[in-house]
Amino acid sequence: MIKNNRLATILNQYKEQPLGPDQLSGLEMGYVYEDLLRRFSEQSGEEAGEHFTPREVIRLMVELLEIPIPERHFSIYDPASGTGGMLSVAKEHLLDKANTEEEKANVEKYVTVHGQEISPTNYAVCRADLLIKNDKQAAVHLGNSLIPHDPKSKEPGDQWPEGKWKFDRMLSNPPFGVTWGGKDGYQTEAEKLKPTRYRAGMPRINDGALLFLQTMLAKMIPCDPEDDKKSGSRIAIIFNGSPLSNGDCGSGESEIRRWILENDWLDAIVMLPDQLFYNTGIFTYVWLLRNEKPTSHRERVMLIDARQQFEKEPKSFGNKRKRLVDAHRAWIEERYRDGWVDGYSDDYVKIFNCNDFAYHKVSVVFWQTDENDQPATITEPWTKIFTAANVKKELEFHESELTFRVQVKIKGKAKTIKFTVLPEDTVPRIFRDAMSDTDETLSVEWTHRHYVQDDEYIPAGEDIVAFLQREIAKPIIRWQDSPQLGYEILPNKYFYRYQPPTPAKDLLEEFWRLEKVAEKLLKRLAE
Repeated sequence: MIKNNRLATILNQYKEQPLGPDQLSGLEMGYVYEDLLRRFSEQSGEEAGEHFTPREVIRLMVELLEIPIPERHFSIYDPASGTGGMLSVAKEHLLDKANTEEEKANVEKYVTVHGQEISPTNYAVCRADLLIKNDKQAAVHLGNSLIPHDPKSKEPGDQWPEGKWKFDRMLSNPPFGVTWGGKDGYQTEAEKLKPTRYRAGMPRINDGALLFLQTMLAKMIPCDPEDDKKSGSRIAIIFNGSPLSNGDCGSGESEIRRWILENDWLDAIVMLPDQLFYNTGIFTYVWLLRNEKPTSHRERVMLIDARQQFEKEPKSFGNKRKRLVDAHRAWIEERYRDGWVDGYSDDYVKIFNCNDFAYHKVSVVFWQTDENDQPATITEPWTKIFTAANVKKELEFHESELTFRVQVKIKGKAKTIKFTVLPEDTVPRIFRDAMSDTDETLSVEWTHRHYVQDDEYIPAGEDIVAFLQREIAKPIIRWQDSPQLGYEILPNKYFYRYQPPTPAKDLLEEFWRLEKVAEKLLKRLAE
């Protein structure tokens, strides 16, 4: 603000306004501050994929991280700190949690918060907030946390490299669906970390959310039960639905999920209501990860369906029409705490083994059957360019004879040529001999076995042959499994609750009731 000669202008604008502690309480000033942030978020964040995180969501994340009152140095980190809400609420939560002056002093003395923000404006707001709160244990840098830092580069990179920095707790709400590759992104710089931080894989270039998670995972403190300073780390991160299942088997996203689950880092996912954020109405998910799972959590993942835990906002704030209150957060925390106990039963909590999310992607070719349920042979027009190479490809696929009826023009006269190609034939020679005198190919029709190629997604652990025979129920010609397992998480599927459709009788009754209401309204208008 000083550099752009704006500081004095803004201070003069507000110095005469009744905004002092005599006119506004701390709570009221907090509401003013949050509303200004919300308005700023609506105006500038939507195109960039940035979403100002409601304070009740941050409080939920902080409480689920179970941050203790420290007796030694304790660090908290956010790689996409935005206006600093995550870091501020985490510190405030600990101060509220402290019961004695000694505990409060420990929080002030031992807790350090660390962040990085790529947007200069958001960074400025964050620094201003920390200055107002006089938090001397906070350090936030301007720059891109997803790329290595190069002092010679115009764009600052990661100021908290994992080779030097590790953190006890990490939490973040990274931007949704932001392009990181291509000519407008920073793909070249990010790929410099491919052998290390991003070794599991890299997501598609139009959504870098999983890059943030990998960045946080790289900064976990190693877990050593015999060394208190290496007690492990926990992470809470907000995602939309894309990181759960986007990407096919073998893709960057699937490989990242495989890496996380096979390392047993994913602890729980909380499904939140929609319309919680100010400039998007989508459903969001809180992922909880840790590398120091207790015995009851190991090789297991908890899913919590909290989509109905909300109350309506008295007044809509942009797209934010719902909110979480203390009772809703307590409901979620209780299930996260108690749901691991054997014998616990709740329709809104499900526990899975890590390999429950794995699947085989199997490419299968089967023989379609006719109306008599017999293997079918089909005659149809040839739709590709009629060349020996394309005929050879079809012969390799069908591994059986192919019969062609070709209408050609020879010396100005139409003629039909019929020839059959067998699997053992030399296709170019047969093709050349059959078509040697042709001036022009008018049309091609071919007869072949009606083979169908499809991909089947089969849960890991199931017998592939038995699955194919049961689900396809056609003659299986051949199948091939993918080189590695794919991984996807489908919370909506796991919590699906069937609701029978409304009976036709009830629909008709409602229709005629509305018809009568409409008739009365029309009569009033006529009068």
